[in-house]
Amino acid sequence: MARGKKKESPTPEERLQAALVPESEQPYKVPKNWCWTKVGDLCIFVGGGTPDKTNPLYWNGNIPWASVKDIKGRYLYSTIDKISQLGLECSSSNLCEAGDLLLVTRIEPAKAIVSKIVTAINQDLKIVKSELSSLFLYYYFCTFQHEFERKASGSTVKGITLPNILNTPFPLPPLSEQQRIVDRIESLFAKLDEAKQKAQEALDSFETRKAAILHKAFTGELTAQWRKEHGVGMESWSWIPLKKCGSWNGGGTPSMSHPEYWENGTLLWVTSKDMKSDLIEDTLMHTNMLGVENSSATYIEEPAVLFVMRSGILRRIFPVCMVKKPFTVNQDLKALVPTVDINLEYLFWACKANEKQILEKCMKSGTTVESINTAALRDFEIPIARKNEQTEIVRILDDLLAKEQQAKEAAEGVLEQIDLIKKAILARAFRGELGTNGPTEENAVKLLCSWD
Repeated sequence: MARGKKKESPTPEERLQAALVPESEQPYKVPKNWCWTKVGDLCIFVGGGTPDKTNPLYWNGNIPWASVKDIKGRYLYSTIDKISQLGLECSSSNLCEAGDLLLVTRIEPAKAIVSKIVTAINQDLKIVKSELSSLFLYYYFCTFQHEFERKASGSTVKGITLPNILNTPFPLPPLSEQQRIVDRIESLFAKLDEAKQKAQEALDSFETRKAAILHKAFTGELTAQWRKEHGVGMESWSWIPLKKCGSWNGGGTPSMSHPEYWENGTLLWVTSKDMKSDLIEDTLMHTNMLGVENSSATYIEEPAVLFVMRSGILRRIFPVCMVKKPFTVNQDLKALVPTVDINLEYLFWACKANEKQILEKCMKSGTTVESINTAALRDFEIPIARKNEQTEIVRILDDLLAKEQQAKEAAEGVLEQIDLIKKAILARAFRGELGTNGPTEENAVKLLCSWD
């Protein structure tokens, strides 16, 4: 039988044409001395792996081992886990060098980081080897993250396949322009990061400022001038246990096996999941009077202060909210309807001001789920001013906290705007619109030829 003719290798011209993206497939126009190619024609990707976790000889060595949980910023300086030389040799893990780019291909597609250390990698990462600078590639993957995420697939864990990465279009500028682009991005980002740090500091200090305002409110400092004008002193204040501040009500859950207890329900049924704002306007679930009458839930018409008594969230905070509509609560909450001598908002803020102290004094110990000791909470004392001074305290608090909220929202807006500006800068960078391009420089196509 005659042998088939051996297939000839493509010529340099044919390889170049294969590397160039046809004009009809180019995502957008770039400067004339740029060219559109594909990631696979610029980069080689090296995968990783995980040594057998049941073999202690493979772990706790002196080789850093990077996984997705280590990819947090622009640079990788350290890893949580380390493996031994034996673990490296007996697995599919590979080493990257300092300065190499690492790319997450699973869980968070296209998230990149430049390694500052020699490290082994697991199977969710790829080492990106290229003639291009790692920072230039890093910014490229930041720019095209949405494109990679669009191509990601998977049911429980999403990821992007290597062929999809290799076939992604890449706008290639001349070599000197690549460095100018990196320099311009770095310069612009440095200024934005300064503004971001200030905005973040303002945001981080919001709770501290709020706590300071509440402390002043319930030590009498906010209304010192008001008391002077009205001829009263701090002796008009008294410390009263919460059990004497109003009527207490527990709750319950109408049977879920009886849909008639829930159908067409309009009554707020408050659970810890609803305790996310100062004032509860609505709840995730609603019951009806039939449900209340056939359970341990209590129908409450009067405005009240609500406390979470049992929840894992009590490890960190003590949720307190107000509700002014008719409602009922489940068994994990308590409702306190204040007496006529105590302003609802005053009672609410007094409890918020003492959140840490309540957790310290009233938390049960030795339980599997965090919970508040009801008797201890009812015995917890708060400072109560006269009714007219309570009203003044609430008025001042409303004004001061509204301003703090505005400042917080402004800081959040700045952070969001900075992120948008960064995305816009990156988009312009890879379109050649940062004003750095030298139109007389040699066409980037020459780079493809020289690297071939």
